[in-house]
Amino acid sequence: MPQLQEPKLISGNANMPLAQAIARRMSMHRGMQVGLVDARVERFNDGEIFVEVFENVRGEDMFILQSTSNPANDNLMELLIMADALRRSSAARVTAVLPYFGYARQDRRTKARTPITAKLVANMLVGTGIERVLTMDLHAAQIRGFFDIPVDNLYASPIFALDIKSEFRDRMDELMVVSPDVGGVARARELAKRINSPLAIVDKRREKPGEIAEMTVIGDVTGKTCLIVDDICDTAGTLCKAAEVLIEAGAKEVHSYITHGVLSGPAVERVTNSVMKSLVITDTIAPTKPVQAAHNIRVVPTAPVFAQAILNIWNGTSVSSLFEAETLSPIYDGMYAAE
Repeated sequence: MPQLQEPKLISGNANMPLAQAIARRMSMHRGMQVGLVDARVERFNDGEIFVEVFENVRGEDMFILQSTSNPANDNLMELLIMADALRRSSAARVTAVLPYFGYARQDRRTKARTPITAKLVANMLVGTGIERVLTMDLHAAQIRGFFDIPVDNLYASPIFALDIKSEFRDRMDELMVVSPDVGGVARARELAKRINSPLAIVDKRREKPGEIAEMTVIGDVTGKTCLIVDDICDTAGTLCKAAEVLIEAGAKEVHSYITHGVLSGPAVERVTNSVMKSLVITDTIAPTKPVQAAHNIRVVPTAPVFAQAILNIWNGTSVSSLFEAETLSPIYDGMYAAE
């Protein structure tokens, strides 16, 4: 097999601004121009997806940048068809970079006669010839085991820790990290450890499916500035109610740090009108115009860490090193004030 050349990036239509930002950051890291491979990803009149790559990719190390966000099915098919096009064009290796892995919430059977769609999607990606996956904050750790190929799962908590230490530098002793449910305790504990703050939990119960949850705060949040941490915010109903419960329990302020801002339906309106001072999301999903216009929603970039992770994969060095503040801080140098 010929030696792999410079890493090459190709992007679908899911999140072009992030793909372009990753290419710019890689150009900075490499000291040479890294651009997106010239290609077209279009639709026939009946909605079928057509892909054509205009550059030679034979023997190249290809990275497909594509979140499977809304519209999830279209973006997933774009990813699969791009992978097929690259494999048929003799690319040496194809890596799927999925900042947001859609269908991850369907990771187990909660009722009879239901699918495990995350496993189905994993099978589809592997079957297309993708040899490695790079993603961020999978909904459940076991999803990595659904793949028979290497999966590198980046975490947003180190980025959030940098942001928190910058935004709340004068009142770090007031902070308390809050998990919005028992299932997210591990994620919340990880962030709490990074910023050296205590941890609380919002326990929610449902009497009947579909009814608003009854919530109870486990831990003393009186006088604290609470930081709710989760991986996905969809309609924001549970998130906004958790913020209300925390304020009623004596919290001074409530802020939220969410990795993937799905923010569908009435989510933006709910967040705008909620008691939350701010909602911080990443750009793994391209923010819509209402999200950009919301006064209390802020977006932190993921391009620096994805760019470095792609370079580490390409040159065979550690990806897990990016979980450490000592490694991540220089990558985000200039974006956050010094501690």
